[in-house]
Amino acid sequence: MRVAIVGPTHPYKGGIAQHTTELAHRLAARGHDVVIESWSDQYPARLYPGVQRVAEPEMEPFTPTRYPLSWRRPDGWVRLGRRLRREVDAVVLVVVTPIQAPAYLAILTGLRRGGRGRGPGRPRVLALCHNVLPHERRAVDEPLVRAVLRRVSAVLVHTPAQAELATRLTPVPVAVAEMAPHLWTTPDQVTSGEEPHRRLLFFGLVRPYKGLDVLLRALARGPADVGLTVAGEFWGDEAVTVALIGELGLRERVDLRPGYVAAADVPALFAAADALVLPYRAGTASQNVDLARLHGLPVVATTVGTLATSVRDGVDGLLVPPDDVDALAAALRHLYDDPGVLADLRAKVSPPDVRGAWERYLDATLAALTGG
Repeated sequence: MRVAIVGPTHPYKGGIAQHTTELAHRLAARGHDVVIESWSDQYPARLYPGVQRVAEPEMEPFTPTRYPLSWRRPDGWVRLGRRLRREVDAVVLVVVTPIQAPAYLAILTGLRRGGRGRGPGRPRVLALCHNVLPHERRAVDEPLVRAVLRRVSAVLVHTPAQAELATRLTPVPVAVAEMAPHLWTTPDQVTSGEEPHRRLLFFGLVRPYKGLDVLLRALARGPADVGLTVAGEFWGDEAVTVALIGELGLRERVDLRPGYVAAADVPALFAAADALVLPYRAGTASQNVDLARLHGLPVVATTVGTLATSVRDGVDGLLVPPDDVDALAAALRHLYDDPGVLADLRAKVSPPDVRGAWERYLDATLAALTGG
């Protein structure tokens, strides 16, 4: 097939841009004629309080990439749809945020050729939703996403819970494919027999739903000699976290590293930690579980989204209820104070099956894309 993927790719940073790029590479490797249609400007800087782009590629860029979309130029949105109607057999719309729904609705208008049904030559359109709705929602989000999902041929999500949400918003078929790892770096070496570092890691974008404040309060009640590294961009007021660290008496134990973490810096962060902690209040799926496994680390997580099934409690990690400081503190004490627990968990961490996961993901994506 001739397939266009509409979504973020290099130079945009983050997991969704990486996933878009990896998806394009792997579809092309299966023999499809693939192009990425991306953004020259995704959205105003005031809507995203961080650095949107990376200076250097963190994975192999996908060469057949164009950048026709800009939030500043709505006139280009319909024009892209009209061009794709002539050029491709299928379109994958990577649904990132409701903010981009007007652009997607315009593209869908350009793709349409009379009436509501699929006319001759009209490409099938798959909405690939990393999250059907944002974790932190506004009143306008659901109507915007509903408008997009009702106008596509099918929807692809990454968890059954997200499928249930999508089916409430659209009558079109909804498929589920477990997220495949898009890992941009590998460690030089994973060692499982070394002495504990007495340090935990919180990694990635810092947003309220990710529960860093819960982890800080649990850390204050946990083993007094265990430290925490927080590495990632803050979505919101970093000063609130700094104040909480001071209030809890954790200034000597918390290493705050605000800002985007370049791929080259990731291995050292994981090598210096005993476990990755994901204290999410809400969530769907997290690539960080696979990233921790790649580096040989167990994961301490909450029972939200796919974390409840991807982390094996007592085998390669520990699970606690979300938003429960006492339970998380108890898990940290269990990890460090009970003899052999950390070493046993770490010994049972298995690296992710990247190739097999992507084969399954592509099968599900192509079935949804073709209506098979």
